[in-house]
Amino acid sequence: MEGRPSNTAHVLLLPYPSQGHLNPLLQFGKRLAYKGLTVTFATTAFIAKSLPTTHVGPVKVETISDGFDGGGFGESESIEAYLHNMGDVGSRTLAELVRRLDRRGQPVTCIVYDAFLTWALEVAKNQLGVHGAPFFTQFGAINVFYYHSYHEKRPTNYISAASSGSIAPSLPGVLAKLDVSDLPSFFSVPGSYPAYLQLVLNQFSNLEKADWVIFNTFYELEPEVMDWMARLWRVKAVGPTVPSKYVDGRPEQDREYGIALWNPDGESCTEWLNTLPRGSVMFVAFGSMVSMDVEQLENVAWALQNCSNHFLWVVTESEEGKLRCCSFKEETKERGLIVRWCTQVEVLAHPAVGCFVSHCGWNSTLEALCLGVPLVGVPQWTDQPMVAKYVEDVWRTGLRAPAKENGIVKGETLLECIKEVMEGERGVEIRRNAIRWKELARRAMDEGGSSDADTEDFVRELVQSSHNKIGERKKSDVFILGTSDTAIS
Repeated sequence: MEGRPSNTAHVLLLPYPSQGHLNPLLQFGKRLAYKGLTVTFATTAFIAKSLPTTHVGPVKVETISDGFDGGGFGESESIEAYLHNMGDVGSRTLAELVRRLDRRGQPVTCIVYDAFLTWALEVAKNQLGVHGAPFFTQFGAINVFYYHSYHEKRPTNYISAASSGSIAPSLPGVLAKLDVSDLPSFFSVPGSYPAYLQLVLNQFSNLEKADWVIFNTFYELEPEVMDWMARLWRVKAVGPTVPSKYVDGRPEQDREYGIALWNPDGESCTEWLNTLPRGSVMFVAFGSMVSMDVEQLENVAWALQNCSNHFLWVVTESEEGKLRCCSFKEETKERGLIVRWCTQVEVLAHPAVGCFVSHCGWNSTLEALCLGVPLVGVPQWTDQPMVAKYVEDVWRTGLRAPAKENGIVKGETLLECIKEVMEGERGVEIRRNAIRWKELARRAMDEGGSSDADTEDFVRELVQSSHNKIGERKKSDVFILGTSDTAIS
């Protein structure tokens, strides 16, 4: 239920169709609806099939097409084919949707689109004449790095630059002092995932046309980065975009994300956690996109098997077959619970959880920060190595388990990091820092906080723009009698 009477502005949200991109943009939409805006969430026909209703809280769901309505990305022959088709079909069906809403008397004021979908800005500005604003689901620092790489046009030169200690000396803070192991996987392993490299770089291809640039972070978390970006764009930091139950409690009814592409085993997790002492459980989860090497998965299993703590491990259906150590479940059944999926934020909020062994995806890291849970990072690809760098060296809320030259984190190394976080001297400081960031995240989202203020500014500017547009429409609708008489005669 909205916190205020409805304003005239109407925001259409356009997410990239994967779980980690759907959740943060939908949460931002709920916050905008709470502040009085009309909000429409436009997702693909395939994703919409997983939603139980046509509304998620106060947000109305509409559909566009990516050209693969029956199976989404799974129907395409490659990521390149999917992105090409989505840009082509998505552009057309997005424009059709906005025009349809206009005919219903629900004109769209602004399209807030996932930054991966740059074609949406062209539709907004060139075809529809409405505002456009990219929403970056990844943290600010990684996007400054991508922006630098896009304009320097040197995605393969960072490794040689690292040997001289100057990867990107002009960038703010820690970004000026990165090691090769801190780089996104597209750069540390040249030639890997070329389609995804182009995807993250192309986010900046038309950014100068955007009316606002929105980030899922909060100012206190990345002050140097946010100040640097504010010199380039009209930046709004509106995060952390997690259900309000876990931050400021506004709105009160917002207790879950509302979109789940997998069926969580939440009840059994909660019942099991309820039987265990406070802070005694390691929660182990590596996200929805990670496909872990068999050797790495077995090293994780070894660490859990040789640790005395209880653990809850999420092993997706696609990863289950890689666990060749058949005795693992039997030997750890007194201490461990393995599930295929769970509602991660609920697990992290449980008092029994004392440590999160994570891939350091941005959504997972934000959830841990919001809930005051220390991290052990096992980054796998994309932005995760850089997030892990910030977790260990900037925010100091966890440790990164260092990998060997082949990219594998050995079980012994992981076990040592877990013990240090759960029981060691550094763990005391890490837990203290985790609680501090939990409070700072809450303050940012609470009334008058930095993210709340940026969201308020965005709402106010949109409402003013909407009022101006309505005034222009009324003027254009005035019937000028003298002109009409002249035409008749």
